[in-house]
Amino acid sequence: MSKVCEVTGKKVMFGNNVSFSINKTKRRFDVNVSKKKFYVPEEDRWVTLNVSSRGLKVINKKGISAVLKDINSKK
Repeated sequence: MSKVCEVTGKKVMFGNNVSFSINKTKRRFDVNVSKKKFYVPEEDRWVTLNVSSRGLKVINKKGISAVLKDINSKK
């Protein structure tokens, strides 16, 4: 399972964790991605998406059919 949100496109970032003594250690900033199933009533089917918490907020605001239309237009 890749760590990319299919709705927003957020992915893993890398950066330095800097301490007070200016020691730098490489750090990963993971996206909180979970696999969720959504029901699309227009097509009468279930769709599985990798979605972050921001992606869930977008789906609640726009609706699943509008989000799927946006995803297909980006591809």
